[in-house]
Amino acid sequence: MTSTGKPDLPPFFGLDPARAARSLNQPADTARFAKAATFAARGRDELARGGHAPDGTKRLRLFSTWEVCRYLIPVASAHFRRVLKAHPDLPQGKGDGNSKWFSLEEVMVLRDHFAAEGAKGREYRPWRPEGLNAKVLAVANFKGGVGKTSTCAHLAMSAALDGYKVLVIDLDSQGSLTSIMGGKVADEWQTAFPLLARDFARHVENENRVRSAAGDPTLPLDETLTEALGVSPRNLVQRTHWPNIDLIGAQLNLYWAEFQVPVWRMQEKSWPLWDALTNSLEGETFLQDYDIILIDTPPALGYLTINALAAADILLIPLGASFLEFDSTGRFFDMLYSTFASIEDGENRVRARDGLPEMRFEWDAVRTIITRFDAAQQTELANVIQAYFGDLMTTFRQDVTAMVGQAGEQVNGIYEADYREFNRDTYVRGRETFDRTWAEVKGLILGSWWRELEMAGEAPEGSTDG
Repeated sequence: MTSTGKPDLPPFFGLDPARAARSLNQPADTARFAKAATFAARGRDELARGGHAPDGTKRLRLFSTWEVCRYLIPVASAHFRRVLKAHPDLPQGKGDGNSKWFSLEEVMVLRDHFAAEGAKGREYRPWRPEGLNAKVLAVANFKGGVGKTSTCAHLAMSAALDGYKVLVIDLDSQGSLTSIMGGKVADEWQTAFPLLARDFARHVENENRVRSAAGDPTLPLDETLTEALGVSPRNLVQRTHWPNIDLIGAQLNLYWAEFQVPVWRMQEKSWPLWDALTNSLEGETFLQDYDIILIDTPPALGYLTINALAAADILLIPLGASFLEFDSTGRFFDMLYSTFASIEDGENRVRARDGLPEMRFEWDAVRTIITRFDAAQQTELANVIQAYFGDLMTTFRQDVTAMVGQAGEQVNGIYEADYREFNRDTYVRGRETFDRTWAEVKGLILGSWWRELEMAGEAPEGSTDG
């Protein structure tokens, strides 16, 4: 006991509780969150501008002759230069001598020339069967920090470099993908939110027509639903600094959809909320105007993620090679099963009553992708994960590289990084980790299109199995 009669406390690992108490700030109230958010927003804008041009606009860099011939157009550099010299009407690039630099728009023009005049049997332009819809890919996992957004962004950029026309849809209210793509979103009315609201409003309108015909009272349309009916989905699409990537962006208020969607569902239980995004993509010409649509989802299995998964043809699930991420991903699969099986059961009970055929959810392919892979420390566990997930996993594992981290600090994708800032070998290795992921995903896309052609009896003859 001390002289004051209070217990004599021992030191807690060298810490004095009384001194620790005196070092505390005043208790934080909710206003402190607003102050922190303001500072973070200011810092976020400053950091984001670091990857932008001086005027605040994000621009895609130019590509050298070496990059064009190695990665973009399958032609030897000497022949490439001869073709440019023989056709002065083609884009000639910027720079002197053999060191020429081209915009991606110019590369696309050159691709068209080689596709018409170049060697037969080479892929100068990407393949998409005429008459088939775009493939929709959702990147999802309810564990954050698994590389979901960076995987989605790099797949979009990989597809664009191949020459595909890409639409990316950011459904994560954190808006990270929107930042990478240089998007600007003022409020929820410039996100996917009005697509969901518009789908529910149209459902109410259809229900009201039935009610009116039966002489029953109609359901009201509030201000939000009335405004949503006037939204054109096309007006939500932004151009990006990539000439063949468009964006439907996200911002914090998009999260409101997670609260609003169940309210609408309670008001009208016959509304198939999971089809709202699908109906928007199918109702417009998105599936015809784009080759590939990539959807980045929130780190949760909420209503936005359910819409993304229901709209997707291919589901990609990134995870790190750790026990916790493996365990979390397994639980994610369990939730996917229980969620979508429950929807199927409920819908099919109604369909059986009405004499309608059963519905079921189906995906062309589902793959897990190991990201941020360190072969020196994680190979054994990655092999275990591979054994359990089997054919649900891609064979290639995305290596973690310094180049990936540096690009992320600049709010860029690795394809936007100038290779002159790195050792050439470092650049090649860093780029390869996403090139090889894209190669596997591209195989899923092409295979899905081909299977559609085969099912329709329209697959070109002369193809080989192997």
